[in-house]
Amino acid sequence: IISPCKEHLSMKWLHIELMYLTGFGNEFASEDPRCPGSLPEGQNSPQVCPYGLYAEQLSGSAFTCPRATNKRSWLYRILPSVRHKPFTPINCGNLSENWNEVEPDPNQLRWMPFTVTKASEKKVDFVSGLHTICGAGDSKSRSGIAVHIYTCNTSMINRCFQNSDGDFLIVPQKGEILITTEFGKMMVEPNEICVIQQGMRFSVDVFGETRGYILEVYGAHFELPDLGPIGANGLANPRDFQIPVAWFEERTVASGYTIINKYQGKLFSCQQDFSPFNVVAWHGNYTPYKYNLENFMVINCVAFDHADPSIFTVLTAKSTRPGVAIADFVIFPPRWGVADRTFRPPYYHRNCMSEFMGLIKGHYEAKEEGFQPGGASLHSIMTPHGPDFDCFEKNSTAELKPERVAEGTMAFMFESSFSMAVTKWGLETCQRLDKSYYKCWEPLKSHFNPNWRPSSPIV
Repeated sequence: IISPCKEHLSMKWLHIELMYLTGFGNEFASEDPRCPGSLPEGQNSPQVCPYGLYAEQLSGSAFTCPRATNKRSWLYRILPSVRHKPFTPINCGNLSENWNEVEPDPNQLRWMPFTVTKASEKKVDFVSGLHTICGAGDSKSRSGIAVHIYTCNTSMINRCFQNSDGDFLIVPQKGEILITTEFGKMMVEPNEICVIQQGMRFSVDVFGETRGYILEVYGAHFELPDLGPIGANGLANPRDFQIPVAWFEERTVASGYTIINKYQGKLFSCQQDFSPFNVVAWHGNYTPYKYNLENFMVINCVAFDHADPSIFTVLTAKSTRPGVAIADFVIFPPRWGVADRTFRPPYYHRNCMSEFMGLIKGHYEAKEEGFQPGGASLHSIMTPHGPDFDCFEKNSTAELKPERVAEGTMAFMFESSFSMAVTKWGLETCQRLDKSYYKCWEPLKSHFNPNWRPSSPIV
């Protein structure tokens, strides 16, 4: 089904209209309307494909995975992706999978907004603007995660990116990004997310200074969390996920088109003389997709105490241990706070999971001053964290009436069962680490009163 909502782009220099298929993990089929009938009927790999196209399968799971978890799509393209020169190593810049280059740091860490280089100083596209901030595990063994920041100011010209190591969950914070994929085009704006799954080639156009966050997962794909007692509906609904429709370009690039491949944590490039976005039609359930965070149906406490923040999970990448995630993508959207007899902001906490937080817009209630849009924080495994002094004092005495929480704000968390290490870039090179972060808790004082007695039983 094509989404009835066409996306009209406001940028006066970009006169295009995008349409999407809708659903999460569905079996989709799409063909560019310029070539009607380009999808073969009744089989995947005919002896001769319509329009003289090549059939090519992209597998996101083992062939023998159970049907419910089997991921693959068939692409019908003008030239197959195998037609390229050999890959050769290139400089990785600030992209890294070296989790041992600096000593471990168990402290609470917070970063000021990451700097975006001005185009007048140096042109930086999406790939050259990738910076790894923390992670764990190993792409070779297909187990682990990485968190990256992207800061760029220039569109990718005659080059695209392919991640052979894992899935990218991209969270724009500043500036729209137009992503061209082998499946079609997606416009992704701040307060939206997109997922480019392992092996899919894509190119990113930007329209000024651009910044965002990326969660990379090795060895698993993102899925919707189980709802359990919540029932059949709520949180991120499958119908709200959008998938691009087929779009192709038949374009020769005499000077060479560059494919950049992230493989085993390193970057490689190869050359070919044609655009890789030459897929005329495709079908399958292994696709890129995007989601608008405003569509999240919030579940929340309506009596007293806190529900765990897992109720705000948008997507999860499961581990082999039931209930334990390689990574969860969690958001803290605008909502009502109505809990009685309750300290409503997040409670003080130590966790067996790693918690990386970012802020897309607004003011996060637990730390309104120091935590800024475009910045981040990391609270590592069993490192204590919670509201700062001002938040605690204010909310300990506040009148408990219904109130809007996080109005105009969108914070998110990448939570993982992996113990993430911070890179040298994150600790030193970026020069955005807030070394005074710990001071936000120093004014906390004892309110202990040994003479206190309960006035009456709680009814």
